[in-house]
Amino acid sequence: MTTHYTAPLADIRFDLFDVLEIEKLFAKLPGCEALNRELVDAVLDEAAKFSQAVLAPLNADGDAEGCHYDKKTCAVTTPKGFKHAYEQYVEGGWAGLTAPEDMGGQGLPESIGAPVKEMIDSANLAWGEYPLLSHGAIEAMRVHGEDWQKEAFLKRIVSGEWTGTMCLTEPHCGTDLGLLKTRATPNDDGSHAISGTKIFITAGEHDMAGNIVHLVLARLPDAPEGVKGISLFIVPKLKVGKDGKAGKRNAVQCGSIEHKMGIKGSSTCVMNFDGAQGWLIGEANQGLNAMFTMMNTARLAVGLQGLALAERAYQNALSYARERLQMRALSGAQSPDKPADPLIVHGDIRRMLLTQKSLIEGGRALGLYTATLVDIEHRSTDADEVKRAGVLIGFLTPIVKAMLTENGNECTNLALQIYGGHGYIADNGMEQYVRDARITTIYEGTTGIQALDLLGRKIMRQQGAGLKLFLAQIGGFCQKHAGNEALKEFLPKLALLAKEWGEITQGIGKRAVSNPDEVGAAAYDYLMYSGYVAFAYAWARSVAAAAASAQSEDFKQAKQLTARFYFSRILPRTRTHLAAIQAGADSVLAMPDALFGPIT
Repeated sequence: MTTHYTAPLADIRFDLFDVLEIEKLFAKLPGCEALNRELVDAVLDEAAKFSQAVLAPLNADGDAEGCHYDKKTCAVTTPKGFKHAYEQYVEGGWAGLTAPEDMGGQGLPESIGAPVKEMIDSANLAWGEYPLLSHGAIEAMRVHGEDWQKEAFLKRIVSGEWTGTMCLTEPHCGTDLGLLKTRATPNDDGSHAISGTKIFITAGEHDMAGNIVHLVLARLPDAPEGVKGISLFIVPKLKVGKDGKAGKRNAVQCGSIEHKMGIKGSSTCVMNFDGAQGWLIGEANQGLNAMFTMMNTARLAVGLQGLALAERAYQNALSYARERLQMRALSGAQSPDKPADPLIVHGDIRRMLLTQKSLIEGGRALGLYTATLVDIEHRSTDADEVKRAGVLIGFLTPIVKAMLTENGNECTNLALQIYGGHGYIADNGMEQYVRDARITTIYEGTTGIQALDLLGRKIMRQQGAGLKLFLAQIGGFCQKHAGNEALKEFLPKLALLAKEWGEITQGIGKRAVSNPDEVGAAAYDYLMYSGYVAFAYAWARSVAAAAASAQSEDFKQAKQLTARFYFSRILPRTRTHLAAIQAGADSVLAMPDALFGPIT
């Protein structure tokens, strides 16, 4: 049975126009002045149609069929219908939606691209993986590429004629890129011969585009050890010269595709480079700078994947809860004309549905807010504003990536639970969303990596610059709405948590002076604590915006009641994370390795 999907346009539009007031933002940003509501609505409507009518029907079948690998030719064939859907995607201009106009794109802001991506991933996450990393490749080349590279590679990725990948990790090194072994040897023509093996490469080989442009991390012969000796190279599947013409097959092949738990319609490849022609992008030994341009884009995108899966699973769980008859309500029959009451009358079902709803809508508001910051950083002419946006993006990226994907796992599991035994059966679709969601907390940096990035880099190394800005925003919001009747039950809790957030950050910093392991021991709980408070701020903003909007009374009430559930039933999770942080590192580190077992 194919599950249904309806794009959540009402909530997306509420976040964009009421909470974030993007019309005012666009009026100030160069290149966005002409973006009125009518145009934005049209883009969202068309994205919804494409997602619902073209991509969603391919989701279950693509999962069942998976990708096909030909050992003789090393070619990968995508599931039935995927290639044709990609052709429609390209014809519709979606590939270059947010790319610069001078590169052939439509130049729309990321705050419009983000909800489009959410809809695509809700409809068919595995299909959405193919254009996913093209966006990162576009950003890397836009920022770091030479003019000829932009002409030869970037424009064709923007058009959708070609796709891009990120080839970072290797079998022996995982996330620790300082250990990578792939080598780059200079050629006489200015190119380099790239040799090595990369693993877990999303869309590394497929049949949907005419060429695949790999961005590959490798070491030059004289490179220093560790991460300071990494460079980034453009390595196309078909050789491309400086004249932009594609030629013979390059010495890069897919060695195999992974047999995965989920996203089975997406080809996850082992890529073998055997002296493949590659072109240095950016400066030598500065590959991590270019990589993080891609990585930060990808991390925000993966956060949206978690949100997208949660949304689709929730929609179907809600329908099931309204239709499935099971027992009577504890307070008496709610549907006396039926043999039993629908699931939705039962307290525990409502708990699970409201958990999903509060995490999804709060996550969408926070994710789209972060997208507006990307627009400000890329487009504003105010240097101070650009700097502030960049600091906030750096601070929020690990929170958005980790929280939206962890919530995606929680929400898809709750949706399956609502279905009961029927959720465990493949025919009802829920188990696919659980399987698909599981990878999102792992790739593009695990939740643990996000936690270390947040606490170790963004807080300790950067002295909490992003946190200070974010806390100042919360403080300003609380002052502005001090007399707002709609927020009276929320603001005191939010203000106290904001104060506490700063205090516990200082406490970790003091302990870390004498014991650096305090950072690693506290990082996960600090990230989750931070995420729940950030969601509380997003919910407070949503309630304030709803109260002041022209939305229906039902819409306003739904926001108020969902926020109340979040503050009373989800936000208290901060107490557990706080207790774990304050417990310190000893209980984590005291156990000798040998005592983990087995003990005889």
